[in-house]
Amino acid sequence: MFYWIMKRLIIGPVLNLLFRPWVKGMDNVPVDGPAVLVSNHLSFSDSIFLPLAVPRPVVFLAKSEYFSGKGFKGRLTATFFRLANQLPMDRSGGAASATSLSAGQEVLNAGGILGIYPEGTRSPDGRLYRGKTGVAKLILATGVPVIPVAMIGTDKVQPIGRRIPNIRRIGIIVGEPLDFSRYKGLEDDRFVQRSVTDEIMYELMRLSGQEYVDVYASSVKERLAAAKAAGKKAPKPVDEHRRAAVRLEGPSQAGGAPSAAAPAPGEISTVGRNRDAASLEEASKEASREAPRSDREASGPAPAADDGTNGRADAAQ
Repeated sequence: MFYWIMKRLIIGPVLNLLFRPWVKGMDNVPVDGPAVLVSNHLSFSDSIFLPLAVPRPVVFLAKSEYFSGKGFKGRLTATFFRLANQLPMDRSGGAASATSLSAGQEVLNAGGILGIYPEGTRSPDGRLYRGKTGVAKLILATGVPVIPVAMIGTDKVQPIGRRIPNIRRIGIIVGEPLDFSRYKGLEDDRFVQRSVTDEIMYELMRLSGQEYVDVYASSVKERLAAAKAAGKKAPKPVDEHRRAAVRLEGPSQAGGAPSAAAPAPGEISTVGRNRDAASLEEASKEASREAPRSDREASGPAPAADDGTNGRADAAQ
């Protein structure tokens, strides 16, 4: 009851008026039966805007810290999340995370819609990070439809650390259901779990247009926190599997000096410079003058000029 009152009468009308969310592909959400909504995670407000847009009730797995706060504020927050169809999700891994996922499986077994963020936490910089395989375990164990959802612009509305949101328009793109029935019976295979998770993340990248980084967002946040504590600026994470792209401009010179610094992974560097015909000819002459003496001697002494005497001597013999 509380969920519907807040959605239809209080929070829903106000947020729709202020933020004017645009939605595409909502017809991809089934009108009945269980389903999992897998979404990118840019902001705290994702868990508010998405349930407001979906006609059916959505139960989200929210981080357990929201339910374990102390004092009046902590208890109030925990009460709100429970009444708003949120379930605590322990992100520490192992048995604790498995217990949280089992609660989500109960929602699906009851025919409900479960919302989950494969990244496990909010993106620290607006990019899309590597997904955790817990979502794949849940999907493969239940065999329910998987609906990818891209939240657009919510990180501008409420960035991490901001309490009062900015008033601006946000968007929601709902993709077509993903089919993983080909992996039936392989839910315990960790390679299959990773394959399913990566396929989900690829679809989220395609829908959202975000840059993908093949590291966990939680690891990046830990490095940022450590750097902040040390008073240093943490480097921007890069995908270590990417190769540095090098663009050559103009003809290359053999034996040229190597670059002073190698480009970072993913960086576009310019090697060489554009030259006109005159400068290229001059460079060629200079290279010929500076050729090592040993190179010229390697071919042996130059043959003597034939003035005709050698030919006459041969004839005389």
